[in-house]
Amino acid sequence: MGIRSKTEEKLLDAADEFFFTRGIAATPVDVILDRAGVSAATLYRGYPSKEALVAAALTRRHKAWLAAWDQAIERQATARGKLLAVFDALDEFMAGPGGARWCAFLGSAAEYADTPAEILEVVRADTTSFQTRLAEFAVPVVGRQAQALAEELLLVVTGVLAMRLREAGHGTTTARRVASFLIEARTA
Repeated sequence: MGIRSKTEEKLLDAADEFFFTRGIAATPVDVILDRAGVSAATLYRGYPSKEALVAAALTRRHKAWLAAWDQAIERQATARGKLLAVFDALDEFMAGPGGARWCAFLGSAAEYADTPAEILEVVRADTTSFQTRLAEFAVPVVGRQAQALAEELLLVVTGVLAMRLREAGHGTTTARRVASFLIEARTA
């Protein structure tokens, strides 16, 4: 027997709030249970471990991120605009209530010397979707060089996310400029 969707939402809200702002290791499961207002038995009916709860919270965050990115893409009229929309989406997502202080995926992976399989799987899925989508939107802009550009842009995006640790609210202005240089270099 699983858990009710309303209860699951409370658990994931609490997990998102604490794990991705205070840290996974620094947040005991009891804090999540208290905030969500559920029992340990209820939690473990839905998630066999703390790591499974982290993975579920990351999966939900990934879906929210993709929705934000899709909205940013929809507002663009040109192929280049659609490719660079990732930076609009980053600014909007990071400014929202779930924006956290940096990338929840990077932070979760960094907390472990040996990342648990269920968390690693979600982190890899996030990375793969980034690369795949960036490459897809790069094809009309740079053709056969799309995969290489996607890898470069992923590095730029990751840099933006990491810079938030150094400077709260760090935006994407410099990253957009670097991305534009990379695009120009591949279209010259």
